[in-house]
Amino acid sequence: MSIELLIENYGLLAIFLGAAIEGETAAFLGGVVAHRGLLSYSAAASAAVAGSFVGDQFWFFAGRYAARWSFVRRLMEKPALARATQLLEKYPTGFILAFRFLVGLRTISPVVIGTTRIPTGKFVVLNAVAALAWGQLFTALGYLFGHGIQQLLGHLPLHRHLLIAAGAAAVIAAAAFAFRKMRPSAGHS
Repeated sequence: MSIELLIENYGLLAIFLGAAIEGETAAFLGGVVAHRGLLSYSAAASAAVAGSFVGDQFWFFAGRYAARWSFVRRLMEKPALARATQLLEKYPTGFILAFRFLVGLRTISPVVIGTTRIPTGKFVVLNAVAALAWGQLFTALGYLFGHGIQQLLGHLPLHRHLLIAAGAAAVIAAAAFAFRKMRPSAGHS
């Protein structure tokens, strides 16, 4: 089975699961694949939005109802917890809308929110709005990146196009992580 056929058959599922588990890279690569015409842009973006929404709902409910489970306790021990809690207390609505865009706070934040008194309905609505913005943004960035690579290097074989895109996403993620670690306030309340 060719990579093109794999993407056509399982790409949306991969974007959905990737957005739920990891996030940006899956949505970004979904945009690149949409640029190549293997998936429609709207389907790739919808899969990213849905995956992000479902993943964050899962972590919210883990915080709300499963705080005693060992994997949730391990998440709650992460250094980012203090920063997430501080931001949530100061800006509850803004934090719910923004956490998925903040390096190092994406997974822990919905768990922390779930442990608070924030109503489930409020989180669902704000999570849906934020997931819509996030999924559209990162899929669009991938689509534009795919277009830029094609303009610079011509029509590459798909595997090379995806390797360049994945490499760029990895470099950006590493730079964001390094920037966060270098900041004096990183991980501190």
